[in-house]
Amino acid sequence: MTTGSPHWFKSSFSENGGQCVEVAANLVTSRGIIPMRDSKNPHGPTLNTSPTSFVAGVKAGEFGTT
Repeated sequence: MTTGSPHWFKSSFSENGGQCVEVAANLVTSRGIIPMRDSKNPHGPTLNTSPTSFVAGVKAGEFGTT
């Protein structure tokens, strides 16, 4: 694995129901971003965010509770 390519994973708490988000946290150090994608559509679009923005959004309740 290189730090230039995303290494996708989903939470170990994730059930196999297909309602999961995958992240590639290995790019935080090399690029300063966290790519995210829908596990049901691995070839679809990704959302890139900074760790600071993501944590701020979670704390502000921007992602809902479900």
